[in-house]
Amino acid sequence: MNSFAEFLKSMGMGRIMALGIVGIALIGFFAYVTVRISEPQMALMYSELTQDDAAQVISELDLLNIPYSLGGDGTKIFVPQDKVLRLRLSMAERGLPKGGSVGYEIFDNTDTLGTTSFVQNLNYMRALEGELARTIGEIDQVQGARVHLVLPEREIFSRERREPSASIVLRVRGDLSRAQVKSIQHLISSAVQGLKPGKVSIIDDQGNLLASGADEEDGMLVSGALEERNLGYERRVRKQVETIVASIVGPNKARVEVSAELDFNRITRTSDTYDPESQVARSTQTVEETSSAANGAAAQNGVTVGNNLPEAGAGGEGNGGNKESANRLEETTNYEISHTTETLIREAGGVKRLSVAVLVDGNYAPQEDGSLLYAARSEAELEKINTLVRSAIGFNTERGDQVEVINLQFAARDVPEPILAEEETFLSLTKADYFRIGESATLAILTLIVLLMIVRPLLRRVLSTENMVAANGGTLALAGAGAAGGIPGADGEQALLPAGAAARLAGTTASGEPLPEGAEQVGNPIESMIDIAKIEGQVRESSLKKVAEIIGNHPDETMAILRSWLHEEE
Repeated sequence: MNSFAEFLKSMGMGRIMALGIVGIALIGFFAYVTVRISEPQMALMYSELTQDDAAQVISELDLLNIPYSLGGDGTKIFVPQDKVLRLRLSMAERGLPKGGSVGYEIFDNTDTLGTTSFVQNLNYMRALEGELARTIGEIDQVQGARVHLVLPEREIFSRERREPSASIVLRVRGDLSRAQVKSIQHLISSAVQGLKPGKVSIIDDQGNLLASGADEEDGMLVSGALEERNLGYERRVRKQVETIVASIVGPNKARVEVSAELDFNRITRTSDTYDPESQVARSTQTVEETSSAANGAAAQNGVTVGNNLPEAGAGGEGNGGNKESANRLEETTNYEISHTTETLIREAGGVKRLSVAVLVDGNYAPQEDGSLLYAARSEAELEKINTLVRSAIGFNTERGDQVEVINLQFAARDVPEPILAEEETFLSLTKADYFRIGESATLAILTLIVLLMIVRPLLRRVLSTENMVAANGGTLALAGAGAAGGIPGADGEQALLPAGAAARLAGTTASGEPLPEGAEQVGNPIESMIDIAKIEGQVRESSLKKVAEIIGNHPDETMAILRSWLHEEE
């Protein structure tokens, strides 16, 4: 214990403070390493929570003594990765998160005995609005929704009946298509009795009107369908052009815009065609007539009663007369001319005019300094691209189609990164696991470096100094003849050498006789230390420095010892 106190005194206040600071720093470093390694890996439990839901979830986590962290301005909650699924099930059992709305659970803990019909109807409307908002929120592009229903009550003895209506505010990611907006309208109308899809108004969180909910909603849906058809055709043509151009100039080095004008008029055309050259006899009618008549006396006599008597004819046979006959032949032929009736129906959606603009980037050549030198494309290459684009879109000059291919340097050029083959993970570890293993390995290496470079030298220095003090503390108190002069010990008293040791230092035996030749070299500890100093260097050199320090601290006692040695030699 005394040697350790002497060691502290020999170090001085500055060294002790430095050693204390280093010790505190080491303790803090090891504490950080321990906390960092033992800290659980956090994973996302919930995101995009409302403030009410986040507060309730945090309260439940505090009751369960589960560590957590917040992110995204309080809308995200992170918990230990191995407890995410269990905590989600536990929160679902408690009805959390509620999504910022109240559903049918409002009737779970309600005392219906003292509840009026007005409160019941109000709670029913709140529950219905909350359930519809939750259902709409399940759509991928919808982050949240608020639903407001207007369900008018039919008044007694009133023939007028007002129709229900609904208003919806959506918080969306990106844009909703016409079909998605229409599906939300039909979803709400199917869930509310008597509500028509045309009575549902929808806006987004930016105030953009997605569905007006007016009476002419059917007409707007028709026009919206036509517009969607036009946009779909433009997207299809743009994709075709981008595919064929990207195969030439490279990915992300071409921009294509398509403007199509479609004809949505439905045309029905009927035409009759007659061919006079091709005649076919359909029917033939022939009429033949033959008639004869006698001329002479009979004709002259006329018609009398006498001529009609039987003898009258016989008596007149001798009178001769002329006979006349007539034949008539009439033939009628009906011909059928070739007749063609053609009915042409052209559906809506035909292309009236098509315009395509293609902007391509140039070539980039790497330089020695690592920069890229831009080079424009040749006219021949642009003409080939133009020809390919015209063939891809079905270019028609009669419609007035236009195709423009222009080469300009892009303002922000996207350099494609090389696509690396996905390597299979070892032992089914994720990327986060590899990062955590690397972090732990880095901390372990730093800990080893601190132990080898700082802690180990300090311990060696402390141990070597204590051993030196323990070895030399009893022999450094030198005394003359009769031990008259001594060096004060640690407690201020004279620390005298043993008689044998003092005699050996003086060159005599304990009885005062001279030592044999060579015995002085063997028994003298100072002489042996000098010989060892030539071999071990820095280890025994510290002992010599310690003796020099003691002599410097006690000059009077040292001079007295030296005088006694000189007198003994004389």
